[in-house]
Order: sequence, then C-alpha cells, then structure tokens
Amino acid sequence: MKVLIVGGGGREHALAWKISRSPRVKKIFCGPGNAGIARLAECVDIQDNNIPAIIDLVRREKIDLTVVGPEVPLVAGLVDALEKEGYPVFGPRRRAAEIEGSKVLAKGIMQKYGIPTARYAVFDNAGQAKEYIKQLAAPCVIKADGLAAGKGVVVAEDEQTALAAVSDMMENRIFGAAGRQVVVEELLRGEEVSMLAFTDGEHVVPMLAAQDHKQVYDHDRGPNTGGMGAYAPAPVLTPELRQQVLETILVPAVRGMAAEDRPYRGVLYAGLMMTDKGPQVLEFNARFGDPETQPLLMMMESDLVDVMEALIAGELNKVDLRWHEGASVCVVLASGGYPGPYNKGEEITGLADLPENVVAFHAGTALKNGRVVTAGGRVLGITARAAGIPEAIELAYRGVSQVKFNGMHYRKDIGEKAINR
Repeated sequence: MKVLIVGGGGREHALAWKISRSPRVKKIFCGPGNAGIARLAECVDIQDNNIPAIIDLVRREKIDLTVVGPEVPLVAGLVDALEKEGYPVFGPRRRAAEIEGSKVLAKGIMQKYGIPTARYAVFDNAGQAKEYIKQLAAPCVIKADGLAAGKGVVVAEDEQTALAAVSDMMENRIFGAAGRQVVVEELLRGEEVSMLAFTDGEHVVPMLAAQDHKQVYDHDRGPNTGGMGAYAPAPVLTPELRQQVLETILVPAVRGMAAEDRPYRGVLYAGLMMTDKGPQVLEFNARFGDPETQPLLMMMESDLVDVMEALIAGELNKVDLRWHEGASVCVVLASGGYPGPYNKGEEITGLADLPENVVAFHAGTALKNGRVVTAGGRVLGITARAAGIPEAIELAYRGVSQVKFNGMHYRKDIGEKAINR
C-alpha cells in the first residue's frame, strides 16, 4: 500500500520510521518532509495546510492511507476534506480537533463532563483579564485560546508576569488571532506527564505514559518550548493511575465529545499534572505529541498501520496493542537561541556515527548541496531504546555526543525525574 504523511517535523519522521517497518507498506510520501524523512519517503514540496494540493497528491498517486501529523491541518479540516473525497485518513475531523484548537472549548468540555482540571475564567477583554488577575493574586497560568505552536502558555509566578502575558497575547497579539481570548487558570503543582490514547470514537486504547520536558533549560528552567526531550514509560503514572486516567479523563472526554456532536477519532493526547488531588488535565491535544512520539513509537511493537486501519474502521477493540520491554529516551538538539531567534543553514555532522539502537529523528533539517543543515529551532531528536530508563539515558546521550552543529544546545537532564523515583 501507499501511505502519505502530512507534516515535516520530528513526529512525522518517527511516524515515517515506524510505518516504513510495516510489511504492508510499499511506498511512503511525505509533504513537506525533511532531510531525515527523505531517506524513508518521497518528499513532496507541499505545505501541511495546503488542502487542495494534498487532495491532488492523494488522487494522483492513489494513496491508500493519509496520516496527518500536525495540529494546524487538523484544525483547518484536512481530514474532513479527504473523507469527503472518499479517501481513508488517520486523524480527527475539524470539529473534534477543536479540543486542541480552542483552549476555551476544551475547558468547557472538561467542566461539563466532570473531567478534573484547574479552576479557570475566560476573557475576551484585556482590561477585564488584568482586573481578574489582580484579584486572583499570583501564581496563575495564562493561555492563548488558539494554536500557538506550543508556546501560547505562560506560567506566571508573580502578578507582573501574568499582566505582561495578557498584554502580549491580547494587545500586542504576539500569537495573532490565537490571543483574541485568553484562559486564566489556577496554577497546578506536581509532576507533568503525557497520556496518549488511540480512539475510534467508542473504544479507547491508551499508550504508554510519557514525560515531555517543556522548558528550555535543565531542571525545568527558562521559557516553554515545543519540547526538549521525552521518555517512555514514565513511572510517575503507575498502572493504577493509568487506569484512573483512562476512566476519569480519556473515556469521559471521548464520550463528551460524541455528546457534543464532535465525534473523536484518532490520537487523543492528555497533558496531565499529577497533583496531591490526583491527575488533572492541563491540556488536550488532537494528535501525537512531539517529542513524545519518538520514544513511544520506538517502544511500540505492534504494526502501526494495522492499528490505524482498525481505528478508521471503528474496530479498535480488535487490536492487541503490544509494547517492547524496557524504555526509550529522546533528547532534542536545538539551534542556538531557540526558543528565540536562531540561525539556519548550519551543517550537521556525526549522524552516521550513532550507536546501535539509537535513531536521529529529524525535525528542523534540510538538504543543501548534499549536506544536512539546520532549518528550524528544534533540529534533531536523538532517541534510544534500552533495557531500562538509566540504560536508555546513557545510550541517548552517547548518541548526542556524536552529533555536532554550530550553536547546538540541549538539556542534560532528560529522564532524571524517572531515576529520582
């Protein structure tokens, strides 16, 4: 069969890597792809939100399955457009993807269906938001309503930071239309963990728990990023807590979305805070996380194509989702200056020298005159699988030590929270 992957980041490289291992897949296309994906797939110069061009490609190449990676084309309705043309596609439809596309909608769903989350208020007026923050007293969290590439959340430990975040989002519009409304919510304390699940709208099959590292510097310091590394499984989510998350968060979310005429089919991602009151939802995402996908797919033993096709057919209950023993760790290598301004076009060396059981998943890379160069803020996800978390950490950082590019920086503490447990 022929598969098209939409997107061009580390998540999409991991999807291409996993899908390429299915004996049923004869050819993979990817639009737009990157330098790493180009080794596994035919990369097509199509942006992930160019719906007419994607439909033309699917029609022309007789694609059997389209897999949509990023949130922007999901929220724009790419799945709806392909389904309307009769093409099989993996991912939630537009109205379902709004659980990520609108923080206001997501909080409303959680409140209505009793899903544990932080107390909150919604504002479309900056002055009213600031007055509320002054009455609330810090700390609090300010969230832009719409999509902001993983950067639309400010954790404000003091009132000044919170007020500045409202000004940036609502008055200076640093995230454009995404900041027309903001959510102000109480700050939850605890350890973060990501729980992803496949769902066909009725059945919900959870994956391993994973832990992302959002802040740019070691020990969770500095501004939020799209993610500086991840590992799976995350021991903070014990088997008992995984069952609790399934029963009190994931299943109610899927049932609630169905009741709201937003049937959900695809990957549902719950970003959780493990508080002293139990797991509470920080956010829902409508797709595979990045960089959680990299270790999760290295740990997945089952054929991902079989899982996706069963999900599309509404037969997810017939799938036995199998996982390898051990653990996997991903360390993100970022461009100098990220998450602020950064250079592009820096040559990357050492990719051919990685140890066994280590994969360099490309994110912001490109080919230039036969050389692999940087082309984004997050450049590579060096991902290892080993017998346990300590071994996977050691192996991943051994891989990191082989790779070089000008300005490269990365966190040196990925997985430490698991060791400390």
